[in-house]
Amino acid sequence: MTEPSFSFPTIRLKPKANARAIRHGAPWVYDNELVTDRRTKSIAPGTIARLEDADRNFLALVAVNPNSRIFGRVLDRAEEAEIDTAWFASKLATALAHRETLFDQPFYRLIHAEADGLPGVVIDRFGDTCVVQPNAAWADVLIEPLAEALRQVTGVTTVVMNGTGRARGLEGLDEKTEILCGAVDDLIPVPMNGATYMADLMGGQKTGLFYDQRPNHAFAQRLVAGKKVLDVFSHVGGFALASLAGGAASALSVDSSAAALELAEKGAAAMGKSDAFATRKGDAFDVLAALAEEGETFDVVICDPPAFAPSKPALEKGLRAYERVARMAAPLVREGGYLGLCSCSHAADLDSFRTACNRGIGRGVGHLGRSAQLIHTGFAGADHPLMPQLAESGYLKALFYRVLP
Repeated sequence: MTEPSFSFPTIRLKPKANARAIRHGAPWVYDNELVTDRRTKSIAPGTIARLEDADRNFLALVAVNPNSRIFGRVLDRAEEAEIDTAWFASKLATALAHRETLFDQPFYRLIHAEADGLPGVVIDRFGDTCVVQPNAAWADVLIEPLAEALRQVTGVTTVVMNGTGRARGLEGLDEKTEILCGAVDDLIPVPMNGATYMADLMGGQKTGLFYDQRPNHAFAQRLVAGKKVLDVFSHVGGFALASLAGGAASALSVDSSAAALELAEKGAAAMGKSDAFATRKGDAFDVLAALAEEGETFDVVICDPPAFAPSKPALEKGLRAYERVARMAAPLVREGGYLGLCSCSHAADLDSFRTACNRGIGRGVGHLGRSAQLIHTGFAGADHPLMPQLAESGYLKALFYRVLP
């Protein structure tokens, strides 16, 4: 339980800082917006503090991390709030009500960080197990009341803390993964869009499975009946298994991770689709080049790469990589077939990503006298809400094209 707010340290905005943005819902306070003296810089990471404007008016309770460019993350705009188990339970109950409206089975993203009122915190639910990613120092400090509230509100029996990934590095946090309560004895089969995915909660990437592509998997299923499908950067089967569930004649998954492809194979087996499923391990660009040399073509090709542009400094390089994917993938699509291209880079906005893909497709099939039409733009599912004041919360883009003769 936190102390009453009057005992919290105080941090204060500089006179020219935009206090109005905080009042209107902005969730972050950057280090260059604050008066940072020796006292404020010595505040322990994860400490709750009072944020005031330059005139000493209270703005919000914030979680502080002097080691991060995001010095303060807004937790509550009520000065009397106590950041304790009951506070967490209220946030979780609000989030849970939305997910239970959306889904009839308990497999979804329960908390999507700032958009669900828990900045820097991601929680994915896998039936009776929840995996928590505390990607901000305050959540590391308060992981026990968070886990207790999670058990109270959802009734889950197992809570896993997955403290890995780039975001924790930016916060100056160590990497660690541990079971906070309960047990994880095996892979967890996850039903989604009629497919079955195998989630490895202790050894898999991020929380073990990506729920964000669910609506884009569903759209792809409308294109694949009786078709030959290629899924590049497939992770644990992503679009390939969804395609098989949608009636595809065959699906090939390409990924550089043998462990991920093994999970994809287990998912296909659980669906009774092993005979229609194949995998190919290797660097995606190398495999795309090899497939072209082999004269392979597919009715549907979908590429869902990792974040090529995880930050603004990496944007130009990332956009070139997205263009390259489009250029190499487009010629593998049969005339009249479909090409899906995805980006999970928050630094690459939709316009920039679409421009890179359009350019790549033009270079890939233009010299063959072919063209393409953009038929659908997709985003993350509704269990990944977007915070209007934080563009980074709307990171996922999916573009589907029809490749014309």
